[in-house]
Amino acid sequence: MNKAMDAVLQDQQASATGLAPNASAAAPVGLSANAAKRIGVIVASEGNPALKLRVSVSGGGCSGFQYSFTLDDAVTGDDLLVQRDGATLVIDQISADYMRGAEIDFVEDLSGAGFQIRNPLATASCGCGNSFAV
Repeated sequence: MNKAMDAVLQDQQASATGLAPNASAAAPVGLSANAAKRIGVIVASEGNPALKLRVSVSGGGCSGFQYSFTLDDAVTGDDLLVQRDGATLVIDQISADYMRGAEIDFVEDLSGAGFQIRNPLATASCGCGNSFAV
């Protein structure tokens, strides 16, 4: 990406967070080191370094809203970008409103492995953790 595009993306991210460009404050959505590492592994396995992990919220699931994860190489003007350790997370503005203050992690345990979202705005969630209510 060129410097002009980087500046535009920083301005867009600042608008989404209410901060001035290059302001040093916590992102509205956090990305753990484990999640960033896993995104890097997934992107590398796809062979396209332009890919980013896109997280979105939609209606559905057993609790009212559900998360979805996709790989995407496009970024729109309203997208929130969260970067850590070379990995980029992309969240559309509407989904970001439902995820303010959330932390995205990648967890491996006896029941399996996957991305986990700890969302302080969620008032209830289902057993699998992919569906939530606000």
